[in-house]
Amino acid sequence: MTLINIVVFLLFSITAFTVLYSFIFSMAGVFAVKKQFSSGDVFKKIAVFIPCHKQDSSILRSAEHALFQKYPSHRYDVIVIADSLQPETIEKLKKLPLKLVDSHYDISNKAKALNTAFKQLNDQYDIAVILDADNFMKSDFLEKINAAFLNGCYAVQGHRVARSTETNINILESVCSEINNHIFRKGQQAFGFSSAVTETCIAFSYFYLKLLVEEMEMKSGFDRELELKLVEDNHRIVYLDDAIVVDEKIQLAEGFTHQRSAWIANQFAYFKNHCTRGILSLLFGKFDYANKIAHFALVPKVILLTFLLLMTGLSYFIDSWLIIGFNTWAILTCLYVFALLVAVPLGFYKLKTAFAFASLPWNFLLIFKELFHQLFADTTIIKTNAATHLENHSIEK
Repeated sequence: MTLINIVVFLLFSITAFTVLYSFIFSMAGVFAVKKQFSSGDVFKKIAVFIPCHKQDSSILRSAEHALFQKYPSHRYDVIVIADSLQPETIEKLKKLPLKLVDSHYDISNKAKALNTAFKQLNDQYDIAVILDADNFMKSDFLEKINAAFLNGCYAVQGHRVARSTETNINILESVCSEINNHIFRKGQQAFGFSSAVTETCIAFSYFYLKLLVEEMEMKSGFDRELELKLVEDNHRIVYLDDAIVVDEKIQLAEGFTHQRSAWIANQFAYFKNHCTRGILSLLFGKFDYANKIAHFALVPKVILLTFLLLMTGLSYFIDSWLIIGFNTWAILTCLYVFALLVAVPLGFYKLKTAFAFASLPWNFLLIFKELFHQLFADTTIIKTNAATHLENHSIEK
């Protein structure tokens, strides 16, 4: 039993770190002060990039919608980076008052798409905004971004919200997104740390992003690379809760499973590669960078919640055999559930959400199966966009 208890203690240590981290920052998120800036009459020139790979069904609506901002029309450009779109879609885009950049890659990602756009554009912009092809900015989004940069911000993460909540998968996706917003954005800012970033709904200094993308040689982890580089260069990432972009992505079960498993594999790879630097940065007082590396050590929500429930139930029956018994596991489980509940917006407290969470154990098994499969697959390219995975199976979003 000694070996079993050693394993249990190690698993407990890992899960306890994630639970305590989530609880502390979830509580901090409750008291976070919403960032608000005033802009006056100065309007920086903004480039709104929309990389698009085989997303003919959504790009037209997204591009048209992006043209209707309260922001002065002569002070921003919508730039569609078209990769493998149908000729008829290209022709329709050409009729709109936007800039069209042609891009062709066998394996597409945002870094490649943006690099192509930067090479074709002249450097007349101050701010670069990145969206997905199924994103819709609220009419005041660019106003809020501009105000933040006028007040000294260098990188800004907006608030991405999901419109579709019709299926269990879409509800889970929406809830997970809002939990992340609360813990890894609101909670981080409450402690003076940089917000976490996503691959979309983000804004950067134009020239900084251009230089950064030119140096990127990775095939995955675009958002993680940006995040680490920003904090390494001592730039604070600000989260604007009221700068909203609506995501109309329709998530399918297959895409959700692949997406989560890819993120988990990518996360652990980053932790392995940056763990030493994270410890050193902590010793040298670079707490923002060390905090980012700590994110990579956190157990993903779906896996952790399932594991805690399993260990709590198991320890109830074999409590006397384990060094860490039922009461401890039960307290840890309750603490984590409470942290998640605090992070979930009140609008999700309904019966449909409860049914969606009931499907978590099954999704955990599917994710574990996908991860197991990746151990024997070529993992040199980890696709972090579920839409790309679905397109390879001829499924149009």
